[in-house]
Amino acid sequence: MKDYKKYYIIPAQPEEVYAALTTEGTIQLWTGDKVEMVAEAGTEFSLWDGSITGRNIAFEPGRSIEQEWYFGDQEEQSIVKIILHPHKQGTSAELRHSNIPDDDYDDFVDGWNAEYFGNLIEFYEE
Repeated sequence: MKDYKKYYIIPAQPEEVYAALTTEGTIQLWTGDKVEMVAEAGTEFSLWDGSITGRNIAFEPGRSIEQEWYFGDQEEQSIVKIILHPHKQGTSAELRHSNIPDDDYDDFVDGWNAEYFGNLIEFYEE
């Protein structure tokens, strides 16, 4: 299992970015796919038409999101934590993703960079 950590600069205020990561309708706008999301601890979610599924652990409005992402028969929980920091260009989003299966690591890094945060940054740049 591997961990991944990276900062992304998003040209929007932390409250806007938080809403874009937790509001079903807004997530659909920047992903273009079916989404199931309720910003409530203990609820399950689905992104990219079921390509990513998991359970919401904790939310701090405008500040952070913590989720467990499901991978088949994983031995350890794969935890995603996104912490939003004010930045002179909008928001610095700190991503921490732990316990990524070794065989899937490169695909997940590419997905974070191109699809997840790549699409979100493009959404705010338009």
